[in-house]
Amino acid sequence: MRAQLGNDIAMKAYREGKLPFPDGTIIAALHWNYVLSEENNKVLAGQFPGAQSFVVGSAVNVQFVVKDSIKYAATGGWGVAEFTDGKPGSEAPHKTCFACHQPAKDRDFVFAHYAPTP
Repeated sequence: MRAQLGNDIAMKAYREGKLPFPDGTIIAALHWNYVLSEENNKVLAGQFPGAQSFVVGSAVNVQFVVKDSIKYAATGGWGVAEFTDGKPGSEAPHKTCFACHQPAKDRDFVFAHYAPTP
């Protein structure tokens, strides 16, 4: 399960559809494992036979991207960081981040889309 969060600069750009994101943008991605919820499945079974419910399990990591078009020019203007159990991750995976984000080049290398509050 995932959640993406942004600072005020990121959220303003998302809401306005502004691309590329301005320098100073910070986006955080929080990741958790998910687990089957037997408790929820019992509730659902009456009206929705066979339905399965999943809930948040253990935390996986937190990732950050920071937009600085000069400092991180070689990676589309984005710097990356990852933390697992509150400790910084190794730099090795970061070397592959930019290549994975190439398909999102038209969205300034960002996969997440803005979802308005209902």
